[in-house]
Amino acid sequence: MDSLKDSLTYQRAGETSGERLDRHWNELLQELRLMQTGTQILFAFLLGIAFQNQFHSTDGFTHAVYACTLTAAALAVVLFLAPVAFHRVLYQQGMRDRLVAITDRLARGGMAFLVISMCGGLLIALEVVLPRGAAVAVVAGVLVWFLAFWLAIPAYVRHKHR
Repeated sequence: MDSLKDSLTYQRAGETSGERLDRHWNELLQELRLMQTGTQILFAFLLGIAFQNQFHSTDGFTHAVYACTLTAAALAVVLFLAPVAFHRVLYQQGMRDRLVAITDRLARGGMAFLVISMCGGLLIALEVVLPRGAAVAVVAGVLVWFLAFWLAIPAYVRHKHR
């Protein structure tokens, strides 16, 4: 929440508050375009897994991971697409400040579900070629990698900047 407040209060020289909100809105849209495409492709891929003959012979653990992964991907898609619906409903209502703040939260939530679905999809795929323990260990490493690049390193850079 602090990063959003800092982001929304950062103003370029000569920029009005309306121009600042438009700039933030456009930056969010660019980020969402990238996230939406990848998440929708992942979701489509995951939908196809359940219809593979080999999938039916997998154990309950794999089915549970699949169900959680598919659900997380669907929730990520919803959160990444929700700003479009918000914009349609709030269009020309003078609520750009709320729209930007809500979209920021939706994008953060979508990213959390995207990490879950990426890790789950990776676990499902790795279980085909690795023992379960090794697959879980690799996925744990990938999760740490996500957390490092999406949270820890940006937080460090932000801290150093102040």
